[in-house]
Amino acid sequence: MEIIPLLLLVLICLALLFGYPVAFTLSGVSILFALICIPFGIFDESILKSIPLRIFGIMNNVTLLAVPLFIFMGTVLERSGIAAKMLENMALAFKNIRGGLSISIIAVGALLAASTGIVGATVVTMGLMSLPVLIQQGYKKDFSSGLVASTGTLGQIIPPSIALVLLGDVMSNAYQRAQNNMGIFSQQTVTVGDLFVGAIVPGIMICLGYLIYTIYQNYKNPNILFEPEANSASFKDILKTLALPLLLIILVLGSIIAGIATPTEASAIGAAGALLIVLINGKLSLGFIKETSQKTAIVSTMIFTILIGASIFSLIFRGVGGDDLIDLVFGSLPGGPYTALIFVLIFVFLLGFILDFIEICYVIVPLVAPPLLMMGFDPVWLAILIAINLQTSFLTPPFGFSLFYLRGVADESIQTSEIYRGVIPFIVIQIIVLLLVLGMPFLILNN
Repeated sequence: MEIIPLLLLVLICLALLFGYPVAFTLSGVSILFALICIPFGIFDESILKSIPLRIFGIMNNVTLLAVPLFIFMGTVLERSGIAAKMLENMALAFKNIRGGLSISIIAVGALLAASTGIVGATVVTMGLMSLPVLIQQGYKKDFSSGLVASTGTLGQIIPPSIALVLLGDVMSNAYQRAQNNMGIFSQQTVTVGDLFVGAIVPGIMICLGYLIYTIYQNYKNPNILFEPEANSASFKDILKTLALPLLLIILVLGSIIAGIATPTEASAIGAAGALLIVLINGKLSLGFIKETSQKTAIVSTMIFTILIGASIFSLIFRGVGGDDLIDLVFGSLPGGPYTALIFVLIFVFLLGFILDFIEICYVIVPLVAPPLLMMGFDPVWLAILIAINLQTSFLTPPFGFSLFYLRGVADESIQTSEIYRGVIPFIVIQIIVLLLVLGMPFLILNN
């Protein structure tokens, strides 16, 4: 019977290869497959009656309300031009340091990651603003491309990340399911806030790795324009640009970490705070609110449509014996729990070439997380490993999503091969951090 759920997976993969939208493929193929299986007694038709309840559960999930609010916060900050002003002033602040522009890009990339949480938006913004300037100032094309693409992916791991919000919701459900399967009725819970706290140290480690490599490249490259000036940027200008976004990030993350607010409540603070920053900067208008609201609605609709499709797929996949297939795969792996964990990480890494993090979070993680959690792995640690793994996947040639985003905004003089070469050292840095977190779980603060 294990062939039946495997057949469902194959049909979905084929439909995706033909270019059909992910959300409608997941739901449409799954329902059609279930209807075919009902006459043969393979699938219980009563399971289909729970689909409306699944959809209502997603739309009624208070945790997921944070998603459109964080998207709105990031969209407001992105569209207001604040990011460009931050980069300009940070570049001036580091002007007296050789390679100061590249260092400022890492700093601004980290701030944008913490404020927007959207990988695609950050890569495109940084690519448009900084990539031409880097090349103009003598930086190599491959290094410049790699720096911009890699800093853009920081939104995957640095909280408040949309990926961590979704992973938190999925991991919470997977943890409850694992405990139920083990007969544990006094259950522990996992929150999005736990993942935010757990991601702090790995996020800092990746940023430090980027910084060390960048400084090394700066002193290695004699062609970088270096004209120290005494009047680079005043402290007042830098403070004026950075103070409000930093305060907003501290309020959002601080309120979650301190237990004052839930991620949903903190996201509302972030959305209101972003509007207030734009108002203070004199750029708030009815047209601006309309534009950012439409963008938020489009992105949020896409995400929730995928969530609904993934939920329907998960329901039907289990209905045709998908759990037995997963148990069979994990049971046949030699070497114990860590072999299973490494297998899952490699599998997720490869899937990151063809699926967005949303599909992976809601299609793959619910299938593989419960067996791993039943083996005794910490849910927060597992979630952070998956997040770092996906971040690396999105950066890895030839199919990394971040590379496609950068290729779309990069000048035609920059070859795709240069972009691929440029990201390799940053990929190595992320793999090193992944291995450190894998070997030293105590780096995750929640452990």
